[in-house]
Amino acid sequence: MILMLKRTEEKYNFSNKVLSFIISGVLLVICSQVSFAKEQVVAESKVSSQDLVKKAWEASFKKDIEKLDTIIGQCRDLYGNEAIFLQDSLTDFPIAGTEDEYQALNDVATCLFIKAEALMNTGKTEEAIKEFEEIIKEYKWAKAWDPRGWYWSVVEKSQASIDVLTGKYEEEIQENFKKAKRTKPILHTIGSENVIDYTKYGKFLEVGTSKYSYKIEDLDGLVKALGEGIYPNTSSVYNNPRYKIVRQEGRLSGKHWEYINSDDLEAAYFKWVTAPEPQGVKLFYTGMIFEKAGMYHQALKAYYALIVHFPKTVSWTNWQTPWYPAQAAISKIRHIIRIHPELGLDSKWMKIQVLKGFDNITENDEIITYPGRIVNKGLLSKVKDTLDLKEKVPLGKVAKEVGDGEVRLVQYENGHWQMLVNGKPYIIKGITYTPTKIGQSPDKGTLENWMEEDTNENGRIDGPYDSWVDANFNNAQDADEPVVGDFQLLREMGTNTIRVYHDPEALNKELLRDMYEKYGIRVIVGDFLGKYAKGSGATWFEGTDYENEEHKKKMLESVKKMVLRHKDEPYVLMWLLGNENNYGVASNADQKPEAYFKFVDEVAQWIKSVDKNHPVAVCNGDTLYLDIFGKFCPNVDIFSANVYRGNYGFGSFWEQVYDASQKPAFITEYGCPAYAHHLSLEDAEAAQADYHRGNWLDIDENIAGNARGVGNALGGVAFQWMDEWWKNYEPYMHDRKSDAVGPFPGGYYFEEWFGLVGQGVGRHSPFMRQLRKGYFVYKELWNKQ
Repeated sequence: MILMLKRTEEKYNFSNKVLSFIISGVLLVICSQVSFAKEQVVAESKVSSQDLVKKAWEASFKKDIEKLDTIIGQCRDLYGNEAIFLQDSLTDFPIAGTEDEYQALNDVATCLFIKAEALMNTGKTEEAIKEFEEIIKEYKWAKAWDPRGWYWSVVEKSQASIDVLTGKYEEEIQENFKKAKRTKPILHTIGSENVIDYTKYGKFLEVGTSKYSYKIEDLDGLVKALGEGIYPNTSSVYNNPRYKIVRQEGRLSGKHWEYINSDDLEAAYFKWVTAPEPQGVKLFYTGMIFEKAGMYHQALKAYYALIVHFPKTVSWTNWQTPWYPAQAAISKIRHIIRIHPELGLDSKWMKIQVLKGFDNITENDEIITYPGRIVNKGLLSKVKDTLDLKEKVPLGKVAKEVGDGEVRLVQYENGHWQMLVNGKPYIIKGITYTPTKIGQSPDKGTLENWMEEDTNENGRIDGPYDSWVDANFNNAQDADEPVVGDFQLLREMGTNTIRVYHDPEALNKELLRDMYEKYGIRVIVGDFLGKYAKGSGATWFEGTDYENEEHKKKMLESVKKMVLRHKDEPYVLMWLLGNENNYGVASNADQKPEAYFKFVDEVAQWIKSVDKNHPVAVCNGDTLYLDIFGKFCPNVDIFSANVYRGNYGFGSFWEQVYDASQKPAFITEYGCPAYAHHLSLEDAEAAQADYHRGNWLDIDENIAGNARGVGNALGGVAFQWMDEWWKNYEPYMHDRKSDAVGPFPGGYYFEEWFGLVGQGVGRHSPFMRQLRKGYFVYKELWNKQ
């Protein structure tokens, strides 16, 4: 058809424009006919590529290879050609957020990967390798969806599986990554003042309202006081002689986001001050770069300038949830002042309140600003309110009690909350304890119950009693490295609580009794309440529906089983419902939050009808839908959440919980990996330790009786005790790659490196422990209180 039209052009001398129009029209008709025919086939089959992936996973879980082959064939017949077309249209992975535009490519490759894995798991090594190799050859840019919230490269995981099958990935000595030489920004003009008093250079208008603003009246004076690189003195960076030099050296190539975790802090500084981002975002990351460089006064000036000038800035996380840089800047200021008392500074009256901010919609936000000030401590005597100079504040009498048993909650006259155990204050110093043996994985159906495992058949449970410490990190047990057991190591660290779920693992009551009686460690006992479809009777792919009466009935039965089996045990500290269900993942709590929290309250009410000795908490994902919790959960005693915000702690979390619910709170998960691409293992381990220190100090500041905090913190549960090698999919490899962005030293969720304890090269799993620096941070902090 196209050749005939070209001849016509020669004979009749059609213009290129007319010819292009005709050709486009013909191709459009052809494509439309092909598309229509395809739509007819899909409509007749009534099977989407996503449905075929779900069916393939289900067949794989059931080890039904025959059914799996049928599904794979159907997927290739319906979507194979489109998948190849989409693959050929790409030269790199799809831009984040556009993956669903390449659904056929992603799903065909995922189905083939599922088949290859099934072959691998049934011992058909050669066939599995052949399938993996086809994926690598044909579907280079395909990505599979992980229900935990991100995409992963199908080719990368295929190669990892081949490496395991062929023996290429053998036990290796941990790499000692070369640390890049850390450069430091050299400022041309530093600024005449370390602490900026903005009242000298302008006026704060309508403080405490959504109409707040700062009016500059002496621009020259403010610029001189600030120094280079901080708004409104950002353009001065071009006058810095170092800027031209760094640019000529080629150190400013690439995108500014690539510089966030760079050790070339000088280049990162120039890159971010000149970045095409809103001023509020630029100031936050400029402050972060100054902070990494140890230029704390400059960092404080950058963070404070963000609060003063741009408190309403809204940005977005990698998960497409709102992020408010000014709130984070307040937390950063408090963090720097907290861990660097040598600065002699304090912060006063800073608060950014986001009304209607507990959802993912920013259009309805109302941002209330109290800019406050940074002051030298010596000047506080001139300030009216000097309350936060006191280390403690009086609690007053007990105004409210929750529960009347061994474990109770009390609220004092000053509004602060405490947990009392046997009449004494109890701060949760907790750890998520799941000592998973290398090679085991829930994704592959090979995860065993750590509470029952006795690998060496000596009559004792492996992790709790038979672990030993590799003190010299040589991946061998030397004569002076005796068996000690995790329970003893936890007690020495100062741990008084672990967090576990009663399903799918059966809780070993005898083991937990021994842990409590001999080591003084209590248990937060949890039920997933339908997260990951656990306890609801729904399949993973169907997901729990909190408006489905049958699902609700089964979930309540699961909770009843938990409570009735453990309520009289001495090791129980409290009951925990859910695990960040509000984020979704095999449940619709994210789509139906009101229905979810109403059900949570119904369950809590039942628990209280049979057990008045232990409080009930809900485990949320950060503060999403906190306002709905506050409205519909009067029977839930404690709000808890998994919160990962950064090294500074939890920011406005404590204030938000108090304002929305008036309830006490604790953190059910927090932490960071001991790995980063740009750091040596030693430096990454130190960064992890610093992160944990900053997070715990924030918790401690908000515990009852401490003047600077909110007073509703009950403690926290660090995540986690030990590295788990299955979390980036291949359980025999300690993966060093992650596609999920996070607020950590390396910038990513290296989920296999979150342990305060490592397993070395994996040769002696599940017994060997390498204690990281974070372990000793807690040993110092927790044993003081």
